[in-house]
Amino acid sequence: MTLKEYLKHVAERKPLNTEEIYQFMNQMSDEARRITFELNGAYHTPDEVRELMSRLFGKPVDPTFRVFPPFYTDFGKNITVGKNVFINACCHFQDQGGVTLGDDCLIGHNVVFATLNHGIAPEKRTSMNHAPIVLGKNVWVGSNSTILQGVTVGDNAIIAAGSVVNRDVPANTIVGGVPAKHIRHIE
Repeated sequence: MTLKEYLKHVAERKPLNTEEIYQFMNQMSDEARRITFELNGAYHTPDEVRELMSRLFGKPVDPTFRVFPPFYTDFGKNITVGKNVFINACCHFQDQGGVTLGDDCLIGHNVVFATLNHGIAPEKRTSMNHAPIVLGKNVWVGSNSTILQGVTVGDNAIIAAGSVVNRDVPANTIVGGVPAKHIRHIE
């Protein structure tokens, strides 16, 4: 399986449940670990960090992109970041299903993006279901938040620290809690 074939499979929302897919995901995970160990194991200039992130994502990142390591991912090649994006330390991107961060997003410490889930029925437990996570422009995700598969966050929204977001967040709103609920509208 190639990356292009995998990404097409994911875009079609087909389950991740074949030996070929598992082997490919393991191969990609191994590559992601190699790059993140290099990123997280020593000091790097901002330009060096961007170069490592470009290798990890498999495409160039914008010169305005910033991340404070350590950074963790178990796939890496299904992450897209816009301009002026900042990711703080200790974030975890489970990106097999796709993670997109729009321009001007701010991601706090220890944020988790989880695009995979398993079946509830025991006989389907090993089959992985996936859905992308998409953040619009100028989204601020507070520290220690978790955003679950299939969630879209609208432009200018704020996710309060410590939230678990399991459904879409409208633009220009603040949500918080477990599960995240509407707190107020942003004028």
